[in-house]
Order: sequence, then C-alpha cells, then structure tokens
Amino acid sequence: MRTLAVRITDDLRAQLDVIAQLNDRSVTEEIRLSLEYWIERSKSDPQVLKRAETVRADIEREAQTKRNAIEAIFAKEPAKKATPPSRDATKDKPPGS
Repeated sequence: MRTLAVRITDDLRAQLDVIAQLNDRSVTEEIRLSLEYWIERSKSDPQVLKRAETVRADIEREAQTKRNAIEAIFAKEPAKKATPPSRDATKDKPPGS
C-alpha cells in the first residue's frame, strides 16, 4: 500500500466524516472505495478511452525512437562514418617541386 496526501476543504472533509460514520467505515476506506469507483467509471468513459489511445500511440512512438537509438549505438556493424575525400598530394604541389 502507498500513502496519498490530498488537500480538501473543511466542508468536504466534514461531509466525508459523516458519510464514513454513516457507513461504519473509516475516512480512509471511504476515500479508497470512492477512488476505485471513479477509476472503474473512467475506464468506460469514451473521452478517457480516446485519450488513452492517443497516449498509447505517443508512448509507442517514443519507445520506437529509443529502440532505434539503442540499435544505432550497439549495432554489430557500426554505421559507416562519412569521411572527407582524400586529397591527392600531387594536385596541390607547386609545379616543379
């Protein structure tokens, strides 16, 4: 279990305290149950599902970019490095030298 600190208004806290008391549960249990309910509800929200697909595609693109970078770094055959054309030593010599 992980701890989560949440700031809420005094009015909301008072209502939460009453609901917890009426349900014979702790405030922590009421919050946990509420979050579980909200997450389940969000899983079927069309807007959330649409956004999830967009985020998933972004993650996949980023992952592919990183895979490509790792492959380029650790490939068995290093990429051919561009080398400047060799200079012909006789071209630039002054005549008669």
